[in-house]
Amino acid sequence: MKHRPNRIFLSPPHMGGHELNYVHKAFEDNFVAPVGPNIEGFERELCEKADVLHAVALSSGTAAIHLALILLDVGPGDEVLCSSFTFSASANPIVYQRATPVFIDSESETWNMSPEFLELGIQERIRKGKKPKALILVHLYGMPAKMDELLEIARRYEIPVIEDAAEALGSSYKKRRAGKFGEVGVFSFNGNKIITTSGGGALVSENKELVEKARFLAMQAKDPAPHYEHSQIGYNYRLSNISAGIGRGQLEVLEKRVKQRRENFSFYQEAFQGMEEMQFLQEPAGHFSNRWLSTFTLQNNSVSPEKIRLHLETCNIESRPLWKPLHLQPVFKDYPYYGERVSEHLFQSGLCLPSGSDLQEEDLQRVVKEVKKVFG
Repeated sequence: MKHRPNRIFLSPPHMGGHELNYVHKAFEDNFVAPVGPNIEGFERELCEKADVLHAVALSSGTAAIHLALILLDVGPGDEVLCSSFTFSASANPIVYQRATPVFIDSESETWNMSPEFLELGIQERIRKGKKPKALILVHLYGMPAKMDELLEIARRYEIPVIEDAAEALGSSYKKRRAGKFGEVGVFSFNGNKIITTSGGGALVSENKELVEKARFLAMQAKDPAPHYEHSQIGYNYRLSNISAGIGRGQLEVLEKRVKQRRENFSFYQEAFQGMEEMQFLQEPAGHFSNRWLSTFTLQNNSVSPEKIRLHLETCNIESRPLWKPLHLQPVFKDYPYYGERVSEHLFQSGLCLPSGSDLQEEDLQRVVKEVKKVFG
């Protein structure tokens, strides 16, 4: 029987070594709850790493976006601008609030929200009598968006920004950390992200009042009283002290993880040098990507991304198509969209390669070898 090679995953968790110390301490002190020293420490240390003033640790990045919309008073009948080229969790909370997502296409240089289509969308919604209530912009695959242009437009039309940096912890734009540009920033610590808390997220801001309100809402909105008193709807969105312990150990190696992911990207780019049909996403001036995932697009039709993906799967190597644009998703197909199919072309022509920070050189070589086989 032929031996099947070990599975190479797309982006698996990678422990740093000290996570169990924090978790064991939580058990010893009986802080097995959504309160405790690990949560306080994780929030403080996250602020240091992300260069933000205030943070609240939550159960997911989705929860953080949901709370951000509530903080900005988004409700039924409102419209919220959102990147189309992203995971559905960026837009789902808009619908939680019974608001309407308005999807904005990408620009081709960073694959993030297009300033041109953003302004077009804003102007058109205003003409229809529906000025957007908020803007959710995404830093895709760790690559920062064109923040100067996007923020200038948002300020001009007085639309608050929710910065979805779920994939971009450790990235920066013109030496400013991703997550600190908007009224509210969002991180994800899902198991496939650059660091993980098993499952979790955070809401960050320079505005202390917003973060304290988010913390209040995330803990069931309990009013100060000896009994359980509630004057508004709350949510069970707080991160556990155990999970925060994992996060503290992960934050200790964040810079190392960014370095390892960037080295993966450099390895692929060099290995495929000369293969003009493969185009890797480059960093424009001023952009620093954590390279959460190494991605490329194909420039001709001789080989499809799906053909590569299926071949890699037969070799026990996980890869993934680029995000399917949200305006093409069945659940979102009837909502407004502004663009010229840039994200659709990226979806049809792109692929994500294994990018885990624990990949060894022989793993990377194996991936390259199998991809090249598809090209003959």
